[in-house]
Amino acid sequence: MAANSGTSVLFVCLGNICRSPIAEAVFRKMATDAGVVDKWRIDSAATSTYEIGNPPDHRGQACMKRHGVPMRHVARQVTKEDFINFQYILGMDDSNMSDLKRKANSVKDCRAKIELLGSYDPQKQLIIKDPYYGSDEDFEKVFEQCMRCCKVFLESNS
Repeated sequence: MAANSGTSVLFVCLGNICRSPIAEAVFRKMATDAGVVDKWRIDSAATSTYEIGNPPDHRGQACMKRHGVPMRHVARQVTKEDFINFQYILGMDDSNMSDLKRKANSVKDCRAKIELLGSYDPQKQLIIKDPYYGSDEDFEKVFEQCMRCCKVFLESNS
């Protein structure tokens, strides 16, 4: 991980085993391919405690493998320190945003800009739906949305 002097982003979803680790992996690969990964601190986390300590969902891992995107992550919950240490915290849906904003209000020195990752989607699909109860195709849709959004987010912060 880069030093705190660089730019930082935390991707957040409900359990930190589907959407946010996919977004983290996609963004890390894009930043690596662009030669700027050393200028970034990149991570992901959950709003809930459901999956703490677990690896990403096997369907998400399979999707990333098919696309040649390395993925290594262990689920963790968002902390108060994240709101101070990250410049950007990007949620996946309205529920994530509500939880994040509520938590941010309890942090005295919150500096993070809290946004929907989907706000960067050129196709204007604001919500990245949870694929957990879905199929492999739903994980593929999450991957495609994350590709579009992360590309624009990286370009707008380079």
